[in-house]
Amino acid sequence: MNMNAHAQHPHFDPTVDELETLKKLEIGETISFETAAREHIPKRLLEFGLVHQDEDRKWTITPLGRDQIRRQED
Repeated sequence: MNMNAHAQHPHFDPTVDELETLKKLEIGETISFETAAREHIPKRLLEFGLVHQDEDRKWTITPLGRDQIRRQED
C-alpha cells in the first residue's frame, strides 16, 4: 500500500434543484418529508451530509451544506 496515497472523498456537484433546496433551507424555509418526496429532492443531499432530517422528518441544512452554497457563489 502506498503510504503517500490520499483517501479520495467523493466530489459533490449539486444540480440546480439541489442548490435551490439548500438555499431555501439556509434562509429558514422548512421542507417536510412529503414536500421533499413530491418535489423529488434527491437523497444525495442527505448522503453527502448537506442536509439533516430530524425525528419529525423535517429537513434542515448542515454547516457542510452552507459551505457548499458559499463555494457555488464564489
